[in-house]
Amino acid sequence: MKAHGKGIIKGSMQQVLQVGITMLMAVILLTLPRIALAATAKSIDRDVDSSLQTLYQATPAAKDLSKIAKGILVFPSIIKGGLIVGGQYGEGALRVGGKTTGYYNTVSASYGLQAGAQSFGYALFFLDQEKLNYLKKSEGWEIGVDPNLVIVDEGLARSLSTTTAKSGIYAFFFNQKGLMAGLTIQGSKITKITPGK
Repeated sequence: MKAHGKGIIKGSMQQVLQVGITMLMAVILLTLPRIALAATAKSIDRDVDSSLQTLYQATPAAKDLSKIAKGILVFPSIIKGGLIVGGQYGEGALRVGGKTTGYYNTVSASYGLQAGAQSFGYALFFLDQEKLNYLKKSEGWEIGVDPNLVIVDEGLARSLSTTTAKSGIYAFFFNQKGLMAGLTIQGSKITKITPGK
């Protein structure tokens, strides 16, 4: 009976692994064309415009914060997928005074108990000129090493205003779709890019 039980468990684990590998391959095949299509400056700017409009309609605190932010870094679509080992990628633009001043990508890898795929967007509102200058001058900035990053959830968004937000960087998530638990940007590396025209 014990040998039979081990066979059932082994067979189930193999099935789970096969399904997981299939899902991971599907995510890779579905995301590669999207990444290739979003490589032009014009398409990134269009997606950033649309994403900011969506964010401001859904979260009035974000619109209020945009009035005092020194800059806003927007990643309209981050693609995340994984099975035990995962990764996420997206491209976006930095807006200063309502104009695009640079293009960036965000990349991260993770491992642990995870399976699935999702897409989401996020915007970072820089309230300090010093932090914005660091982003502009750095060869790559890793999110999570700065204690002044505040993730704005629904509860905080209700009480956040231009008088309560004093300094630091505020992160807003939007357009979440998919079947993967948890949104995170900690550990993501942001690097300046030069997209095609």
